Amino acid sequence: MAYDNNNIFAKILRGEAPAFNVYEDDHSLAFMDVMPQVPGHTLVIPKDPAADIHAADPVILGATVATVQKVADAVKAAFAAPGIMIAQLNGPAAGQTVFHLHFHILPRHEGLEFRMHARDMEDAEVLEAHAAKVRACLQP
Repeated sequence: MAYDNNNIFAKILRGEAPAFNVYEDDHSLAFMDVMPQVPGHTLVIPKDPAADIHAADPVILGATVATVQKVADAVKAAFAAPGIMIAQLNGPAAGQTVFHLHFHILPRHEGLEFRMHARDMEDAEVLEAHAAKVRACLQP
């Protein structure tokens, strides 16, 4: 699949679309999902243009996974979650809707059901508050 430089994540990386960022390094960016399935739903993307895991540079993929691990620890702490779900989808048949490689980090609690993904936008004030909670839990 050819990479689309106009996908929303590419626009976020270029500063052309807003995001509620929680972490950034040379290879990756983490930010709140604006249509979260649970409170604290966070996304991690590589800065390289890869549509899916099959197109990713292995070195950058490794750095991105390190960011997933770091941010997942912070999300777990910020939302006092007994579990963390990490999801990564490849292709429309798998449910991928934005064709820029990305990882979902979802704090999990017993009995808390998922909302439908990519349906309802969360309020910006809620997203900023959630981002602040995650940023506060990141290790320096």
